[in-house]
Amino acid sequence: MPEQRDPATQAAWAYERLHVDALFRVWADPVLDAAAVGPGESVLDVACGTGVLARAAYDRVGPQGAVTGSDVDPGMLAVAASIEPGVRWVRAEAGQQPLEDDCCDAVVSQFGMMFFPDPVAAVREMVRCTRPGGLVVVAVWDDLERSPVYPAWVDLLQRRAGTAAADALRAPFVLGDVARLQGLFEAAGAAPVSITSERRPAVFPGVRSMAEADLRGWLPVLGVHLDDDLVEDLLVEAEELLAAYVASDGRMVFDAPAHLVVVRA
Repeated sequence: MPEQRDPATQAAWAYERLHVDALFRVWADPVLDAAAVGPGESVLDVACGTGVLARAAYDRVGPQGAVTGSDVDPGMLAVAASIEPGVRWVRAEAGQQPLEDDCCDAVVSQFGMMFFPDPVAAVREMVRCTRPGGLVVVAVWDDLERSPVYPAWVDLLQRRAGTAAADALRAPFVLGDVARLQGLFEAAGAAPVSITSERRPAVFPGVRSMAEADLRGWLPVLGVHLDDDLVEDLLVEAEELLAAYVASDGRMVFDAPAHLVVVRA
C-alpha cells in the first residue's frame, strides 16, 4: 500500500484494510446476482466506497463490458483507483450522476443509501441511468436491534466515547425498517419488485480487529477521531464484551442481516 498523507485517503485505506474483506466482500455476489450482471454489460456502482462491489462487477462483465464507480468521498475514490484502474471512477453525489439516461444494464449500490442526503433523488437517478427492463439493486443493513454484536458495541461507545462516536455506528442501520425502505422507493416512483432479507457471515480475525475496524477505519470516515488512549481502552473492553462471538480458531464470526431491494427500470 503506497504511503498516503491526506487524512481522507488514510481513513479510506484503513476502511479497505479493516472492513472490506471481513464485512462487505461477501455481499458482492448476492447483489450482482440479484441485478443479473453478466458478461459484456454496463454497470454503475453508486456510493462505491473503495470499490469492492465495482471490482466484482468488473470481473463479471469482462473486457467487453464497462463498470463505473461513483462516490462523493475523494479518499475512497483514490484508494479504489489505485486497486483497480480498469474501472471508471467518478466523484459524484448519489442524486447527481454524470451519466446519460438509459446507459447502464444494471445499477447497484451496496450499503451506501443510508448516508445519502436525499435517498429519493438518488433512487430516481439510479432508475434514470438504467435501460428499460434493466435492474436496480440496493443493499442496506437491517435494523440495529436485529443485528448481533452492534447493539452492545454501540452502547459501550455511547458510555465511553460519547454520542458522536455511538451515532457513527448507529448510522449504517437507519434504513433497517422495511416499510420505511419501501416508502422511499415508492416516493421515487420506483416500486420495488422485491425486498428480501438475507444474512451473510461477517468474519474478522478477532474481536480486536472488528473493534479496530470501527474505531480506526469507520469513525474517521465520518469525521469522528478518538484519542489513542481511549481507543486502546475500548479495544480491551470490546474483547471482554464480545467474547461470546469468538470461534474456536480465534476468529470473530457473526451473521450480518441486510435487505436487498430490487427495482426494474
